[in-house]
Amino acid sequence: MTVWDSLKKPIFCLAPMEGVTDRAFRGVIAAAARPDLFFTEFTNVSSFASEQGRTNALNRLKISATDSPIIAQIWGKNPNHFATLASSLKSLGFSGIDLNFGCPDRHVNRAGGGAAMIRTPDLAIDCLRRAKLNSNGLPVSIKTRLGFTYLEEYKDWLPTLLKERPAALTVHLRTRKEMSKVPAHFELIPDLLALRETFSPETKLLINGDLKSRAMCLDLWQQYPSLDGFMLGRAIFDNPYLFSKDNHVPTKTELFNLLNLHLDLYESNNIEPLKHYFKIYIKDFNGASALRTKLMECKDVESIRLVLRAGRQDRSCRRTAAYERGPASATPATAGGRDSRPAKRTVDRKRANAPLLKSKNLI
Repeated sequence: MTVWDSLKKPIFCLAPMEGVTDRAFRGVIAAAARPDLFFTEFTNVSSFASEQGRTNALNRLKISATDSPIIAQIWGKNPNHFATLASSLKSLGFSGIDLNFGCPDRHVNRAGGGAAMIRTPDLAIDCLRRAKLNSNGLPVSIKTRLGFTYLEEYKDWLPTLLKERPAALTVHLRTRKEMSKVPAHFELIPDLLALRETFSPETKLLINGDLKSRAMCLDLWQQYPSLDGFMLGRAIFDNPYLFSKDNHVPTKTELFNLLNLHLDLYESNNIEPLKHYFKIYIKDFNGASALRTKLMECKDVESIRLVLRAGRQDRSCRRTAAYERGPASATPATAGGRDSRPAKRTVDRKRANAPLLKSKNLI
């Protein structure tokens, strides 16, 4: 029995996101409300296969006890390198392997990986077969999109993948060209289910794209009970407790505690990447914007802790009324953490209030 077979429907997964779902952030989400499955940031197979890139690849593949079960997501275009990395993942503690055939990042696509695989199906199948042959028994799954340019591409592309009997197939309900600029094509779910039933009934089918909450997924599952699960990504930025079964809305204290935990788990001396996460935790209370600006000026973890301690004690930092009414009342404006008291300092304010994380793998 594989990890995919051991999980009850519907399966809830945190999407792999470049620059987001590293070991520290996964630890935070595990403490808040873990999904059924974690995925790593995606690792380049050719980096792992090279002496120069091996160390970086292995750092991406470090996991913690709280990660389990976790799937390693890998990408590239060299079948031999897919085989090399796939053969090592079981010994590193992974429960499965996921092939990224859907990343829309232009640099990844120019290198022939991610969604570019949709344009080279023969190469994609070669990479898939080599990964399966060398997986040491780990289940191999795929994440992809409906097509590269045209919506109709799914009618040929998805059967091509399903004929290879992957353990699971996660479909982002947009094309690469559409990115996230149009609504997800939920109307195609019946077609996807029919394709799965025709070509590989045993493959778990998950969907991704525009999934805002666990409750929304359960509503979709009521409509389409043959779906096996859901992969949620950017919704985690709005609520680290996204996967809680009671639709938990965190308090300011809980969010501060999660940020402190993130600081405990953070492993690099370079805190600049850490600053991208502030908006997940510091939001939806009066003074949030000003506090984020102060945090952006910090130079090390200890100074971040000092600013947080002061912010925790500041009585003016109270939840906004819209947030207290719950997620249904939170508008995009309140979700972005705006408040009525602009910070006097302008240093780093643009970064502190910029759109939350630009991930290469916003699937």
